[in-house]
Parts: sequence; structure tokens; C-alpha cells
Amino acid sequence: MDKTAQSAMEIILHAGDARLKCKEALDQIALFNIEGGKEKLKEAQIEITKAHKVQTDAIQGEARGEQSEYSLLFAHAQYTLMTIYSEINIAKQLIKIFESYEKRIIKLENRGH
Repeated sequence: MDKTAQSAMEIILHAGDARLKCKEALDQIALFNIEGGKEKLKEAQIEITKAHKVQTDAIQGEARGEQSEYSLLFAHAQYTLMTIYSEINIAKQLIKIFESYEKRIIKLENRGH
């Protein structure tokens, strides 16, 4: 396997692991387990960072003059990386929304007592 294909597979592997952790975070959020969701998102962030580093290394290598040809697999890996970045960002925003709702509900409940 050439270097570009190997990098692409590494990106896809780490990004896929990040997607799994992100889904687990969303599952926790759905159960109103905000802290559990945050923990899973931290794990997702670790994996997506690993994928991003592989991509960055490949881009920097090309900038240094290392030869590389267009690779459909590498393009797919980049697409996958960016899609999962978006999923993680949405999950982070959902946590903020749920935390805001939780604070509001607590405030409303405390008014009645």
C-alpha cells in the first residue's frame, strides 16, 4: 500500500472511531446524561484530532515538495473527516442547548417551592 493510501485509511479509521464516540455522546444526551455526553465527545475529539494530524502531515509533505498524485481514497478520507467534524460540532452545540434547558427547568422548579 502506498503512503497516500495508508494515510487515507488512517484518517478514515480515526474519523470512524470519532463518529462512533460522537454517536455514543448523542445517545447520552438523549438520556439527559450531559456529563456522559461530554465525556464521549472528549473521546471523539481525541480521535478526530488524530485523523486531522494525519491529513495535516500529508498536506505539509506535499508543501515540502514530496510527490503525491490525486487519490480518490484520500479525497474520500478528507470528506469523511470534515463530515465527522461537523457532527461533533453539532453534538457540542446540542450539549449547550440541553444544559441551557436544564438550568431553565431548575429555575422554574425552584420558583414553585
